[in-house]
Amino acid sequence: MAATVLNDAQIDILNMMQWVKSPETLADLKQAISDFFAKKAKEEIDAMWANGKMNETKFNSFENLHERN
Repeated sequence: MAATVLNDAQIDILNMMQWVKSPETLADLKQAISDFFAKKAKEEIDAMWANGKMNETKFNSFENLHERN
């Protein structure tokens, strides 16, 4: 089996986990991370609308999109 190499961000997160001592703290951390990525996604979507990469026609085309994993 090949060894997994962690990047600096992953190592930092693992090091911070020593401070998570309760389920409540873990839930708070998960919410903070979720909020961070939701904000980043919104910023990217707003930028796509602003620069014309997203428009009403393209947006509406997603209504009938069927993606499967």
